[in-house]
Amino acid sequence: MMIMEIDLSLIGMEKGRQYETIITTKNTDNTFNAAPIGVICSGPDVIVIRIFKGSHTLDNIIENREFIVNITYDPELFAVSTLQNLPQDSFDEDMTLNDADAYFKCEVISLIEAVKQSDPIKKKDEAIVIKSKVTELVINKNTKAFNRGFSYVIESLTNFSRFDNVSDAQKEDYLNKFREAYRVVKKVGRIDDIKAMKEIKKELESKGYDL
Repeated sequence: MMIMEIDLSLIGMEKGRQYETIITTKNTDNTFNAAPIGVICSGPDVIVIRIFKGSHTLDNIIENREFIVNITYDPELFAVSTLQNLPQDSFDEDMTLNDADAYFKCEVISLIEAVKQSDPIKKKDEAIVIKSKVTELVINKNTKAFNRGFSYVIESLTNFSRFDNVSDAQKEDYLNKFREAYRVVKKVGRIDDIKAMKEIKKELESKGYDL
């Protein structure tokens, strides 16, 4: 375990980009809760998260005004914490995940009710935007926070490599998937991910496709 200076770029987080993490909080009965949540880096020691009302994580953050952001590439941790509840022996005494590659502790700065027009939930005031200050950063092993933009780049390249060998119907399916991937990467991806998607878009347009 290595306690680092508080600079989120040390775990590959770029300002304005979103990263997939598992946030852990304390329940009212002093047990721990875990939930996968996207975290937006807002500066070297500031993050923003947005959670819909009705979430145990949101209730715990409002109650305690603190939480842990865990960095991990373990797919089982993401799956179980989404579909079920992680067993309590998955947590350390300080509320962190046992197997986290890195983690940082956060204290709430502000809570603001907000909803985007593109949300699947259209009612007003259904989400809370939480701005928080990072108070401690611990790196257990060399790692970078996961940004799903890279996954979209790889999937788009895989589809592109097959493009000339599939039916027209399959091509249209690939184009629709690329349009959605391009939208997501522009929204949450890293600078390099966005650049790569623009290159793929350019090549598809050179083949005569309207994107």
